[in-house]
Amino acid sequence: MKSRAPELEFELVPLKTRGDKLLDVSLAGFGGKGAFVTEFHKALFDGAIDIAVHSAKDVPWQLPDGLDLWASLERGDARDVLLVKKGQDPDKMKVVGTASPRRELQIRELFPVQCRLLRGNVPTRIEKLKKDDYDGILLAAAGLERLGLTRDEELDYRYFTVDEMIPAPGQGIIVVEGRKEDPLRELFEEICDRKSFMELEVERFLLRRLRAGCHEPTGVFSRIAGKKIVIWLLTESGGRVRRGKLEGPVSERFSLAERLIDETQSCGR
Repeated sequence: MKSRAPELEFELVPLKTRGDKLLDVSLAGFGGKGAFVTEFHKALFDGAIDIAVHSAKDVPWQLPDGLDLWASLERGDARDVLLVKKGQDPDKMKVVGTASPRRELQIRELFPVQCRLLRGNVPTRIEKLKKDDYDGILLAAAGLERLGLTRDEELDYRYFTVDEMIPAPGQGIIVVEGRKEDPLRELFEEICDRKSFMELEVERFLLRRLRAGCHEPTGVFSRIAGKKIVIWLLTESGGRVRRGKLEGPVSERFSLAERLIDETQSCGR
């Protein structure tokens, strides 16, 4: 960004959120996804910062009036990964660590396991696995890649396909948030990856239509290839797991998303 606007000075302002501090309870127990962005929103309104950079899956579907998502970077690997100790047979796992209802629902469909709360940063979670607190843990592939933690001689990695485990909306995407009327917006829009941003838009549209938060096991993922888009959806209602997948033109992505909701709500597994 500095190369595009050499006249601007940039300062990194680190912020710690409630989600970073409260590690012994689930997100649903202290405010949901907003726990990772509330402090950033306050800083934007106060003028302490001009932009906020988030993992898109941490941003609730409803933003405060006056704020907007400006741009996104190219999407990383959106898949979920099961980590086990080297030689561990996943079919013999008993306890898997995760803080995500979405991951819990889907891993229990694949393996006969119990799930136990797992919070903390990625290296901390991996250390808990190595100390035998869990038989396996579930993490996002993009997070492992960005931290350079995709290889470990003590661990085996199983990457799930998006059909096996539908990702969280926005998973793998880094997004820039700022004030709606800020002229800086134009600068960041220049570096926006349009493909990932369109995928994020339709995934957040589905979240908004479902009014889903972190309490529900909701999976939403989309993939654009050329002029086509494929959208996956996972929801649970009344104890029934509902999955859907549709493909169509990118230009019709929002009407396709509406149809996907209608189809998944009218049938169940």
